[in-house]
This record gives sequence, C-alpha cells and structure tokens, in this order.
Amino acid sequence: MRRSSKKFSLAAAVLAGALSLTACNAGAGSTASGEAAKDSVTVALTGEPVNLDFTTTAGAAIPQALMSNVYEGLVEIDQEGNIQPLLAESWELSEDRKTYTFKLREGATFSNGEPFTAEDVKFSIERVQSDEWVSSLKSKMDVVDSVNVLSDTEVEVVLKQPSNAWLFDMGTLVGAMFDPSGVEDLANTAIGTGPYTIEAWNRGQSIELAARDDYWGEAPGVETATLRYFADAVATTNALQSGDVDVVYNMQAPELLSSFEGDDKYQVLEGTSNGEIVLSMNNQEAPFDDVRVRQAVMHAIDRQAVVDTAWNGYGTVVGGPVPPTDPYYEDLNDVYPYDPAKARELLKEAGAENLDITFTVPTRPYATAVSEIVVSQLAEVGINAKIESAEFPAVWLDQVFTKHDYQMSVVLAVESRDVLAMFNNPDYYLGYDNSKIKDAAAEADAADEAGYAEGMKDVVRTIVDDAAANTLFIFPNIVVADANVTGIPANSVTEALDLTNIGWK
Repeated sequence: MRRSSKKFSLAAAVLAGALSLTACNAGAGSTASGEAAKDSVTVALTGEPVNLDFTTTAGAAIPQALMSNVYEGLVEIDQEGNIQPLLAESWELSEDRKTYTFKLREGATFSNGEPFTAEDVKFSIERVQSDEWVSSLKSKMDVVDSVNVLSDTEVEVVLKQPSNAWLFDMGTLVGAMFDPSGVEDLANTAIGTGPYTIEAWNRGQSIELAARDDYWGEAPGVETATLRYFADAVATTNALQSGDVDVVYNMQAPELLSSFEGDDKYQVLEGTSNGEIVLSMNNQEAPFDDVRVRQAVMHAIDRQAVVDTAWNGYGTVVGGPVPPTDPYYEDLNDVYPYDPAKARELLKEAGAENLDITFTVPTRPYATAVSEIVVSQLAEVGINAKIESAEFPAVWLDQVFTKHDYQMSVVLAVESRDVLAMFNNPDYYLGYDNSKIKDAAAEADAADEAGYAEGMKDVVRTIVDDAAANTLFIFPNIVVADANVTGIPANSVTEALDLTNIGWK
C-alpha cells in the first residue's frame, strides 16, 4: 500500500487510437505484451466525464477519475469505510468537538511545483463555501465556521457545532485540496498533490494518467494508467477478452459474468458499493407532488424483481436511501412491500387513476435495463410511463439534474453518505420538502456517536414514509480483470477509483 494503514482512535470516534497512446497500447493486454505491460494498466469504464471540473459539474465520472489519483484531501476513506490520514498526518479534536487541528505532511507539492501548505487548506475549504463551487455537495461544508492558519504545516478548522459527518466528508471530493494558482481552468486542467498527472485526454475516449516523479508518497504501482470509456457495456468485456484493456471496473453487463468465471485467465471481484439506484420522482411537479401517488409507486414496484430481471440478481434491496455500510443503515423493505392492490387504492384516493407520465431515462446500461421492468410494473397499477431517452451525462444533467424538467427518472447516486445532500435541500432535483427533517438532521449530526446513528435513522424513516424517492437497490461493484493484475479496489466506498495500488504480479 502506498499509504499508511494506521487507524486513528479519533477517526473511529467520528465514524463507526485516439483511445490511448502507443505506450498505453503496449501496456494493454497484460502478459501478452511482455515486460512493457508491467509499467501500465488500462481500465475500461462507462460514463465519461464531460469536463474535469467537479466543483461546477455534477456526476460521478469526474471525481471517479481524479480523486485519489490527481487530487487528494487531508484524509481519505479506506476500503472498509474508515477515515485515514493523507495530506494531514495527524489531527486533534477539541473537548467541545468543534475544533480540529491538523498537522500537515511536509514535502508534499502540487504537480505544478507549488508546495502544499496550510494556506492551501484554508483556500480549498473556503472555496467550497464560495460561489465558485456550484455542486450541491458544497452544503457538506456549511458546518465550517472558520479556517485558521497556525503555521505552514498546521491548520485549525473551527466548526459551528459538533459534526459527526464533517471529517468523513473531508475524505470525499469536497475535501479536495487545490493550489490557488491552479483553479483558473479546472474544466481542462487538473493540478493536485496526487501521484498522477493527466498526460493526455482524448475527449469521449480516454484519459491517460502518468505517475509523478516528485510525488510525496510511495510511487504508484504503474507508470501509466489509462481510463478508456465505452458507451456499450458489452464492448468493455469484449475489449478485455481481446486484450485491449486489463480491467473492467464496475461492470455494466452482469449477465456476461459467466463467460469469465472459472477461466483462470481472469479474476472476478464482487465488492460493495455506496451507490443507490434511485427511481426519482419530482416532488414539486404533478403528479408526484401528491404523497399518495409517490407511495403508490413504492407499492407498485417489486424491487427484488427489478434486481433479478435488470441486473441478473446482483445488488442489495434495502428499502431506503442508505447502503448497509453507513452507520445509520436499517432494513426498511417492510415499509413498502410489493402490493399492486394498495398502489391502485392510493391512486384512486388521489384521483390519479389511468395516469400518464414521462419517464426520462439516461443512456446508461443500468438505467435502460431498470426502466423496462419498472414500466411494466407501473402499467399493472394503471400508470402509463412513456420512456424518453436522455443522453448521459450532458443532456440528463442539464434537463433533469439542473433544470428539474422531468416527472420520473432513474439514476445511480454514488456520492458517499449522500442522503442529506439528496433530501435536505428542496432545490435539489428531487424537490423534497425538507422541513420535516432539517432540524432533526442537524441535531443528529451534533450528537454523540450513538445519537448520530439513531437520529439519522429517524431522518431516513421520515424520508421513506414520505416516499421522497424509491431506492430500487444498492449497486454492486463488479470487477473483471486479467488474473495478473493486483491491487484492484474491490469496494467502491467513495466516488474515487483509486488506481495507485494497481500493479502486476
């Protein structure tokens, strides 16, 4: 591992061609390419970034590529979901649980040669709070009252009130550290303290990362890591079988797994994920501004059948917008059991029988597969859902996420511990009225560890009772790779795809 695996008791308390260059092509195909393959790895993904700026552009693709690889935070989240030191080698928390004092690593630099100091911490946190940050996730930094530079290697962050969530959030994209001179063109240029720089970006096709010679930590396992983007999920597995890529990460065609299982040329990893497949209902637009209609949809959907039919049985049905890895998870499947008769009763009560709606579906493999079974199940209770395809990410992000111009949609929400980001903001695309949960969420965050878990469970139950959205299932993290590739992160615990430990036998 390139990073320390030491666990802080404090952290535990806070948290229970153009496709690639010639060198890349030499690396693809693993052992068939000889020793050259040991210096590079090619990872197949679906869902390319539209630009490189996650501070103004929503979606998972940008932080997936850049966090942990190009950008780093004071802390990071390990594969078990624990907080670990990164750019901060240690920290202390005051008795009132409101002041964090971080000791920074000496010798860390940005890829442009600028040293990483406490001034950069202050700049980065305050930038999230400024108008420069547009992403809705910026609310995770609202709890910060001030950032005080004590020395080049020591910084103090004062919170408005104690927060169980804040330090964990600092291990996600909102905690990324930036150089003040490196933010002028974030959409096209990424300057961070991480082990890689962007060597080449072939838009719509690939991003090539090159290892830094001057990285402060342990060198990554390969000199070159290339992310190749495929619109078709089946094409990723074909590329693996032909030797054009070495790893298919977050596989989008689980029905094809059988062709790799039992073949000693490949390895199959089935990891956990914090991603939720969310059937979105616009709470502020008819007909879903009526809670009875939303509840009808909840009863109309057989979530296990969705998993079995759309995703070959891979995925976890939880009944709420919280994955089992979160400290406030509980199984809420019993709240809305599959009950078409109850769904029809609620629709009749709401005066919404024989309902016609538009179902805006992003052009992603999971969304296409899920939408077909959802449409079929809704039809059984008298809801006629007409599918309208929206190119992802550009069109869907603009139409649905930004303009809220939709009635129903479906998307994979991958941000870590995002329940409040989704439901505690009425301006979020779901449009949920957060008046019932706002104060309770704040109280839970400021409570002790046990109070945090119980308080957030109450918040989540309220959200589910209001049928704010239908979490169909927790997305699995399925990886298929050349058997000789090592260090692949099996679990997806944050948005980042950390490439730094990937290497070869």
